[in-house]
Amino acid sequence: MKITRFGVSVPDELLERFDRIIEEKGYVNRSEAIRDMMRDFIVRHEWEQGEGEVAGTITMLYNHDEAEVVKELLDLQHDYLSEIISSIHVHMDEHNCLEVIIVKGKANRIKEIADRLLSLKGVKHGKLVMTGTGKELV
Repeated sequence: MKITRFGVSVPDELLERFDRIIEEKGYVNRSEAIRDMMRDFIVRHEWEQGEGEVAGTITMLYNHDEAEVVKELLDLQHDYLSEIISSIHVHMDEHNCLEVIIVKGKANRIKEIADRLLSLKGVKHGKLVMTGTGKELV
């Protein structure tokens, strides 16, 4: 892999804050932190465009006592068999369950799945987290 050096001009205060944060996070140097930020920028762009291949998780906390929520969650997951890789189900207490669904596919399709799942009545909280598949990231 070829490495290219480039310069960036920033105000002193911005660089000082950046250096403090990357030190807190354990980066060994600015280059590593900037590479990570660039990768995140690329993944977010792919996600926003909707056509890029992404992987991620849909995490949901729901009340299994809520009428039909369990059936609807299962039915929706069966509607997206090619994008849903796996799921993990955890019983949090006598009423609440945590479900983590691992997904991979076109960003717009993954967003569609998440929107449908997270908007179900009975889902108390949820979040979609996407990343690249690795192909587009160096």
